[in-house]
Amino acid sequence: MDVAICLNRLGVKPEILSLNQAHAPNHIVRWIGGDPQPTEAELEAAWQEHLAEQAATQYQRNRQPEYPSLADLADALYWDSTGDSTKLDEYYAACAAVKAKYPKGGDS
Repeated sequence: MDVAICLNRLGVKPEILSLNQAHAPNHIVRWIGGDPQPTEAELEAAWQEHLAEQAATQYQRNRQPEYPSLADLADALYWDSTGDSTKLDEYYAACAAVKAKYPKGGDS
């Protein structure tokens, strides 16, 4: 688990925090002052919520690099304004193909 993500999700802050290592997986070694230290169960619950949220939005991260560029959209919009909708139709088709490949809520 990544303790920093869990603490952020829980909205708690110590005055001084020491972790066993800087990168996940890590755990709290020392907590001084500030908000009350969360229990391991609270940290684990926050971590599971984080993992569920990441899984639910994975399709967005899969889609992003495959969408056509905004430059392509600008070009297509220009040509559409001149009466030629060919490039805009192609742009929309490319976006629809990416959405079909990575459906919302899909396992991809």
